[in-house]
Amino acid sequence: MKRSAPRCPVPAEQLPIREYEEMRESWFYSWGARDLRGYALPVVVVWGLSWLISGPIAAVSFSPTHFLNKFLMSAALGALVIPLLTLLQLYVGWSHVGNRLQIRDLPYEESGWYDGQIWTKPDDIFKRDRIIVDYQIKPILLRLRKTFGIMLGCLLFGIASLSVF
Repeated sequence: MKRSAPRCPVPAEQLPIREYEEMRESWFYSWGARDLRGYALPVVVVWGLSWLISGPIAAVSFSPTHFLNKFLMSAALGALVIPLLTLLQLYVGWSHVGNRLQIRDLPYEESGWYDGQIWTKPDDIFKRDRIIVDYQIKPILLRLRKTFGIMLGCLLFGIASLSVF
């Protein structure tokens, strides 16, 4: 006789698989899971829109009519701040869900902050969650880390070139 698996006591909205599915379908968090063009386009758009803030600030520091190179470089570097923060939020969100999928003993709240419990995932659910992390979430986190590296390289190049111009 086959034994039935115990019912999962974790509320549906606290299940890591549900959090993962919501993030994957979310307008914002789905950026990380898109193809290269679908990922890069929103980042470039956010960077372009960031010029609306960084451009005037750079113009006050370096007059575009007298110091065009320094103006362009400082505005471009300043415009990296908002995309960097945006991608950091993506990284933190995906990392959080990945961590919750990877753990075997899942903490949850039944009805409020004062009644925390821990549910141990059965082997089949634990294995499924680990596969999702390995094949879906880790590539997203790797892509984001590579993007951070590119942005850091741009920042270092820009700072070095500001001192040359």
